[in-house]
Amino acid sequence: MKATTRKLVTLALLLAVLSSTAAMGQNTQQKETNWLKDFTSRITFNGYAQGGWSYQDAGGAKTNSYNLKRTLLWAKARITDRWSFLFMHDFSSVVQEFYTDYRISNDKSLSVRLGQFKHSYTMENPMSPTQLELIDIYSQAVLYLAGEGPDPLNGVNYGRDQGLMVYGDLFKDFLHYELALMSGQGINRKDANNQKDVLAKLEVRPFQGFRVGASGYLGTGNAVGTAAWNPTINVGDNYRRNRYAVSAEYKTLPYSKGVYKEARPASVRAEWLGGKDGDVGSRGGYVTTCIPLYDALDLVASGETFDRNTKVDGWDQTNLTLGVQYWFYKKCRLQLQYTRCMCGENISDKDYNWLQAQVQVAF
Repeated sequence: MKATTRKLVTLALLLAVLSSTAAMGQNTQQKETNWLKDFTSRITFNGYAQGGWSYQDAGGAKTNSYNLKRTLLWAKARITDRWSFLFMHDFSSVVQEFYTDYRISNDKSLSVRLGQFKHSYTMENPMSPTQLELIDIYSQAVLYLAGEGPDPLNGVNYGRDQGLMVYGDLFKDFLHYELALMSGQGINRKDANNQKDVLAKLEVRPFQGFRVGASGYLGTGNAVGTAAWNPTINVGDNYRRNRYAVSAEYKTLPYSKGVYKEARPASVRAEWLGGKDGDVGSRGGYVTTCIPLYDALDLVASGETFDRNTKVDGWDQTNLTLGVQYWFYKKCRLQLQYTRCMCGENISDKDYNWLQAQVQVAF
């Protein structure tokens, strides 16, 4: 009887240990599952690709080619409700962005950003190519003055730089501000001088869909190349690099004619920009509009002009663009645009035609 009792006690203890171990295993597995679920819910992935075909008859030479312009992928991690991190890579070129954001205030009135990111000079530069209407994306003036690439003194920076920025929205989103201290040397490059550049932006949003603003940039560049229209600046020289811009945009309430589910607003955006590199001034502007025609089809029109050297004739160019775009799925579209390019004699010996087609796939 005693032996039987001992066996029963031993069996009960064994079962208790096994059940406790199983429960601990279930709790550990549950914790691991909850942790993994929480981790994945805090990370989002986005990306897009843009490619197509282009034809030009610049200088009397007819050229056409296929191109893959952009293939970007980025991940954003929401570390806490106030703290986030973003990393962006362009697989056709270089690392584009890596920065962290921290919201200091309880509302949206004060946040800080540190890293490499799209700077806020002009209204157009911070906008994604997936949102912009033109296949060649940014206007000439923005491309040059915001450091997107065509300025050989500053190099190709895709409108980005390294620095520290504070920003926020005040008075129930009526006023938006940004103030930044930037390297001025562009992306993925160490600052070549001891000066830091100051960038400020202020936007007023009096009613839904409308915003008007101004932005300015005061800095000292260190030339990485030379420019024919600015011959006094040599590679390695420090030079004054200042910019200003006034901007306005209006978007209607989204609407759609037909059965397409993704309603889109009509929009018009205009900016006037100017800058000075050393002793050479430049200026230009654009007006771009997008009007939904029917269902998923939009009409796009733009007029822009830019003068690289306001003191010397022949460095100006005016482009007039007309085209259509068709949204075949959410952020995915087909674009077709014709541009008449009218150039000063130092840019091209005659005006020329430019026809472009592009497909955009984004998620």
